[in-house]
Amino acid sequence: MIQLDEYGYYGKFGGAFVPEMLFSNVEELRKIYVDWIAEPDFQKEFQRLLRDYVGRPTPLFFAERLSEKYQTQIYLKREDLNHTGAHKINNTIGQILIAERLGKTRIIAETGAGQHGVATATVCALKGIRCIVYMGEVDILRQAPNVARMKMLGAEVRPAKSGSRTLKDATNEAIRDWIQNPDDTHYIIGSVVGPHPFPDMVARFQSVISLEMKKQLLEKTGKDYPDHLIACVGGGSNAAGAFYHYLNRKEVGLIAVEAAGEGIDSGKSAATSVLGTDGIIHGSRTLLMQTADGQIIEPHSISAGLDYPGIGPMHAHLIASGRAKAVAITDQEALQAGFELARLEGIIPALESAHAIAALDKLSFEKSEVVVINLSGRGDKDLETYMKFAPK
Repeated sequence: MIQLDEYGYYGKFGGAFVPEMLFSNVEELRKIYVDWIAEPDFQKEFQRLLRDYVGRPTPLFFAERLSEKYQTQIYLKREDLNHTGAHKINNTIGQILIAERLGKTRIIAETGAGQHGVATATVCALKGIRCIVYMGEVDILRQAPNVARMKMLGAEVRPAKSGSRTLKDATNEAIRDWIQNPDDTHYIIGSVVGPHPFPDMVARFQSVISLEMKKQLLEKTGKDYPDHLIACVGGGSNAAGAFYHYLNRKEVGLIAVEAAGEGIDSGKSAATSVLGTDGIIHGSRTLLMQTADGQIIEPHSISAGLDYPGIGPMHAHLIASGRAKAVAITDQEALQAGFELARLEGIIPALESAHAIAALDKLSFEKSEVVVINLSGRGDKDLETYMKFAPK
C-alpha cells in the first residue's frame, strides 16, 4: 500500500528538513493544504481555470504508427497541449490559489527546462502578483525561448551562477531567497520535491492527469487502467500526476524513466535510482547522487528538466519498494526517440518526454496490452538542440 504518513514520509523517504526561518511557512502550509484543496470554493475555481484557461481535459491520443512499430497499443496523454506547453501549469494554478489565500504578494520559483518558470510567470501575470524565477546560467542559454517567454510575461529571471549552474543550483537560490523573505513570499516548487507538504501538494494538483486518464481509457478501451504507464522522472511531477490514481492498483505497471546522460557509468548522468543513495536534498530525504562523504555529484542530461541529482520521495519509495520499474535513457537515445515521434506521429516532444518515448526500446509488451506514455511537454523549447543532432 503506497500512502503518505502524517510526517510526510513515503516509507523512509520524505519529511521536512528546513531551517528555522522557514519552519513557520512550511508548518502553516502543512496544516491547511489538504482542507483548502478540498473546499468546494477552491475546487470550483481550480477546475474553472483548468478548463477555461489551461484547456483541460487534454486528449488521450492513440498513436497508430508508433503502436504498429512496437506491436502493442500505445496511447499518448497529451500534456503538451496545455496552455504554456506542459503539465507544469496544473500545479502553478493550484499553488497561486493557495498563495492568494495566504495573502502572499511575491512569488518565487526555480526552473530547469523553463516550463515551470513559464507556468509560474503565467499564473502570476493572471493574478497580478510579482514573480521572480531562478534559473541556472547553463539552462538560461540552452532554454532561451522559455527565458524570453518568462520576461514577456513580466517575470524577473535571476541566474544561478554556482555549482553546475543548472536546476539544483536554481533551487538552492530560490530557497535562499525564501529564507530572506519568509513573510510576503510563497515558493511555488515545480516538482514533487522539497519539504513536506510540497511533494504531496504538487502530486495532488497534478493528479488531474490520471483522473482524466481513467475516464478516457474506459471510453477508448473498456477498462479504466493501462497495463503499463510510462513517464519521465527528474524531480517527477508529471510522473506523480500520471501515476497518482494507480499507485495502489498492482495491475498497472509503473515505469519511471530517468536520464542516463552520456551513460550510467560515464560520470555524466542523472540516473538517480541507480547511482543514488539515501540523503537529504532541498528539504526532504530521498535518493540522491552523492559522494561517500555526502557531497552532491553534479548530474548531467541533455534535457534541462531531468538534470537533477535526486528524485522526489514518492518516486524514491516506488522504485526502492519495487512498485515502479526504473529505466535509464541516454542523451542519444532520447534524441533518436524525439525524431522518431516527430516523423511517425507528427508530434515534436520536449526532450524530457522524449526520454519516456525512448523507453519503448528497452521494454517488451504483448500486442493486446495498453501502454500509456505521459507526453509531459512540447518540444518548441528544444528545437535548437534537436537541430544540432538532426539526421543528415
